[in-house]
Amino acid sequence: MNRAVALDIGTRRIGVALSDSAGTVATPYEVVQRSGDRARDHRRIAVLVDEAGADVVVVGLPLSLDGSLGPAARAILAEVDELRAALDVEVVTWDERLSTVEAERSLRTMGVKKGDRRRVVDQVAATVILQSWLDAGRSRG
Repeated sequence: MNRAVALDIGTRRIGVALSDSAGTVATPYEVVQRSGDRARDHRRIAVLVDEAGADVVVVGLPLSLDGSLGPAARAILAEVDELRAALDVEVVTWDERLSTVEAERSLRTMGVKKGDRRRVVDQVAATVILQSWLDAGRSRG
């Protein structure tokens, strides 16, 4: 298995996480600041995916707590369509419910100050998304 990249797409920032080459461990990688130009942001992501040697991009899908597609999830799906056109690798979505909450909790537990958490929470959330996806793939076989 090659590497996987995960994205936690937000309106201001995109958190990026990367798996190890064995596909077992996710680690925070980078935060892409939104430029106001989605195509430009997607080109930056394409560079990161290429540098990482990834063959799949996992995008967190913010489903509603009941599992339905709300406005945020629909907006992400529209961007996923654009990413699929911009990237030369498979782009999949993965349920990210509560990933940011889990990331915030982890950072708080580690004693990271609030101002510092804001800078890294997106890549930690992407790491939570990717680790969940990796774990589910391993359990499937």
